[in-house]
Amino acid sequence: MARLKLNFQSMKNELLPAQQGYDRAITVFSPDGRLYQVEYALETVRRGTIAVGVKAKEGIVIAVEEKPRKLQISETAQKIFQVDDHIGVAAAGYIPDARSQVDNARFFSQSNKLIYAEPVDVETVVKHLADQCQQFTQYAGVRPFGVALIIGGIDNNNQTQLFLTDPSGTYISYDAVSIGSGSDQVTEFLEKNYKADFSIDDASVLATASIYLASDDKEGTQHIRMAQIKTDTKQFEIVSDQTISNYAKTAKEKYPIEKS
Repeated sequence: MARLKLNFQSMKNELLPAQQGYDRAITVFSPDGRLYQVEYALETVRRGTIAVGVKAKEGIVIAVEEKPRKLQISETAQKIFQVDDHIGVAAAGYIPDARSQVDNARFFSQSNKLIYAEPVDVETVVKHLADQCQQFTQYAGVRPFGVALIIGGIDNNNQTQLFLTDPSGTYISYDAVSIGSGSDQVTEFLEKNYKADFSIDDASVLATASIYLASDDKEGTQHIRMAQIKTDTKQFEIVSDQTISNYAKTAKEKYPIEKS
């Protein structure tokens, strides 16, 4: 009987390597060089609703899918944030973690403006947040942030910037990017249809079509939130529901999406 129990335990350990203690602390690497807590955080991002960022000639577009409940007051976007006049964020994953990171970014941005008397560069903010994420992968007593951020904005030289950060502390620059549930399919769609000479309206139409592609809801625009930052104004602006409806109409004509 003892031998049977031993054999059963050996089989269990072989089938469940992640449960051999390597996923109980963020500071422990598994024998095959993995940090399971970071992988779990990345999985949280993959399970979030879709978020998209697209770079245009005249600015940046960020858009997200939000699924409000029937009695929820949904006038304020829950997954799009303003960091500074010229920087916006879209999030996918565990949104309370996104609020924490956005508050950090706002404090950092305002401190930079007080010290240097000029708006902070987008990449400087992105690197600051990514460094914080990386620190939360190497110290005991903390957990990784369970959120990925699309951060877009306009630098002082009018250059458009679009970055992605993830729970591992990685940050990468993109022309167009998506995160969340269905992001693999949306990424293929963006790779096929994105053009470097897009206007801000073209980019907004593409972002809207991307959300329809990943969403179960192929009608209406109540589940779509969008913001733009234009190079001429360098001002973060939430796009109105009527304007999103116009983008949606164009998106369905230009990028037909089959109903699931």
